[in-house]
Amino acid sequence: MGDTNGQVVAGGNGQGNGLDQLNEPTDVLIDKETDSLIICDRENRRVVQWSRRSGTTQREILVDNISCWGLAMDDQRYLYISDYKKHEVRRYQIGDKNGTLVAGGNSKGAGLNQLNLPTYIFVDQQQTVYVSDKDNHRVMKWNKGAKEGIVVAGGQGEGNALTQLSNPYGLFVDTLGTIYVADSHNHRVMRWPKGAKQGTVIVGGNGQGEGANRFNYLGGLSFDRHGNLYVVDNENNRVQRFSIE
Repeated sequence: MGDTNGQVVAGGNGQGNGLDQLNEPTDVLIDKETDSLIICDRENRRVVQWSRRSGTTQREILVDNISCWGLAMDDQRYLYISDYKKHEVRRYQIGDKNGTLVAGGNSKGAGLNQLNLPTYIFVDQQQTVYVSDKDNHRVMKWNKGAKEGIVVAGGQGEGNALTQLSNPYGLFVDTLGTIYVADSHNHRVMRWPKGAKQGTVIVGGNGQGEGANRFNYLGGLSFDRHGNLYVVDNENNRVQRFSIE
């Protein structure tokens, strides 16, 4: 590592809708098969693909006219995109513009077959879709082919009790089905074991702030192969890393 300055690999040409520009992107993933970045270019209402191969400027729009927020890709290279205005998640084959509905899509609401502003998503090896259902303050799990989801974290109204969430964002699910969720407006990351009725706070939860182990609203989160947790600390304009036991 040792590179502390970072390198612009997509965008960086001012805010706009040109193929070399982005406008308030919210999520990115790496497609190893094509060595490219797939980016949710939120305010341009499109999902774009940027090649990472040196010397190439190959860029294309994969899906347009979509109010995207979160992205995921499964082992079969299906792309999953949450649409926060249609309150749904769709699965796409690369090159397919329409996709297949896999979660929500029954207008905005709090029913088990509905979502209310879905943000980040996670897909496991069984093509189970997990969704941070932001304005319902819950995480939903939709098994492959299911017509409705299951509440697997939160869902007890907005609040800061261990049974509650407040505007969940980033999401990760391990092979045991344990859910890690960025509980954004509670300024904490929670861990919910599979089937648990309440979670535990693993980082944050010390109020809003700039100090160590404090956050100022959260965005996405991810783990590296050593088990370190990385959290987007949104309004502190930083990413924090934690070693999780």
